[in-house]
Amino acid sequence: MRAEGDGGLERFSSPGKGRGLRALRPFQVGDLLFSCPAYAFVLTVNERGNHCEHCFARKEGLSKCGRCKQAFYCNAECQKEDWPMHKLECSPMVVFGENWNPSETVRLTARILAKQKSRPERTPSEKLLAVKEFESHLDKLDNEKKDLIQSDISALHRFYSKHLEFPDNKSLVTLFAQVNCNGFTVEDEELSHLGSAIFPDVALMNHSCCPNVIVTYKGTLAEVRAVQAISPGEEGTTTGVRRATHRKGTERADPQPIATSTLWAPQVFTSYIDLLYPTEDRNDRLKDSYFFTCECQECTTKDKDKAKVKIRKLNDPPKADTVRDMVRYARNVIEEFRRAKHYKSPSELLEICELSQEKMSTVFEDSNVYMLHMMYQAMGVCLYVQDWEGALRYGQKIIKPYSKHYPLYSLNVASMWLKLGRLYMGLENRAAGEKALRKALAIMEVAHGKDHPYVSEIKQEIERR
Repeated sequence: MRAEGDGGLERFSSPGKGRGLRALRPFQVGDLLFSCPAYAFVLTVNERGNHCEHCFARKEGLSKCGRCKQAFYCNAECQKEDWPMHKLECSPMVVFGENWNPSETVRLTARILAKQKSRPERTPSEKLLAVKEFESHLDKLDNEKKDLIQSDISALHRFYSKHLEFPDNKSLVTLFAQVNCNGFTVEDEELSHLGSAIFPDVALMNHSCCPNVIVTYKGTLAEVRAVQAISPGEEGTTTGVRRATHRKGTERADPQPIATSTLWAPQVFTSYIDLLYPTEDRNDRLKDSYFFTCECQECTTKDKDKAKVKIRKLNDPPKADTVRDMVRYARNVIEEFRRAKHYKSPSELLEICELSQEKMSTVFEDSNVYMLHMMYQAMGVCLYVQDWEGALRYGQKIIKPYSKHYPLYSLNVASMWLKLGRLYMGLENRAAGEKALRKALAIMEVAHGKDHPYVSEIKQEIERR
């Protein structure tokens, strides 16, 4: 199957091997391949009052909904545009009060159901892939995931029955499974969570741990830009990777490089996961969330794993069993911290970070990704309690190994430079602050585009200080 897209892109599908997106013309680093408006979206509850509920604009002086007094808008136009979705929650928030607590996934799914009823025809968000075509992978769900979906369905019925007509339970299970596999987290310039959304055409792209594009957000619009040069091969030549990576849960393999007389169209790859971690960890995450194992070049060669799990140089080097035990401890403490964030105090969280770093440092170098993970969490706690000096100390330790472990145009690296720059500026170290902000800009002008509001805001920060 072949479906033409906009601007030199096409959807393709191979029987038994899955589908994806490929390029029919060259794209240079920083070029915009395509943009996709959100099919459905929801602002996270914690950002209400800071961002417009409809366009996600960040500004002061937003106007609140007169009835529920919990949704905020730029103006009457944004409020009117958002009403078909906000009405799903406005009255229930008043009725349930503090007991109104659907998960973000439930909120997003409710909006998808409303959108499907009000606009059954194909939307501008579905030029290449329709929501109804999303993979669900129902046959791969374990009992825990199935129970979570049933819990979400119960919440959907409880909080949204007034304004929605629901399909049967089987259809709802499928829809929630589709949302879990194909939903996107919308983040700001510091990678803080803003909300969740469905971008169908963006979901068409396959995964690679060596991505050639990156996805950023301009309000509720997703933009896809090249972070590597993408060049269709000349006629009579071939170029390509040994094995292709996979779409969310769909196995597929590119052919081995052979001579051909046709134009070779390179596939467009994004990354579904955080690329900081070693191969085994990345694939564990991919298998758990998307039901496949990646076979990109980085996963096949594992070239970066040694540096990512760097061992401290000691007169008496640790034995292999000791290293394995420490890796197991690191993974466990990462999971422990993830759960602890929901119920422990900042001081208790910081103690977990400090104690785990102390223990891991007997075997791991500071540049080891497990050490970096806990440093990053500690930095986040420091920022939360406004310990700016403490946050800066952690950030200074993180940024150099981050720049080594992540791809060249990484949002994780850009956001760390940005945080450092703002910390330096706040602590009256203008020279260091400006240097760090310019490092962030160099990445963001490629990843976000030079005309992005975030880029303009950072330039203004440099100029006014």
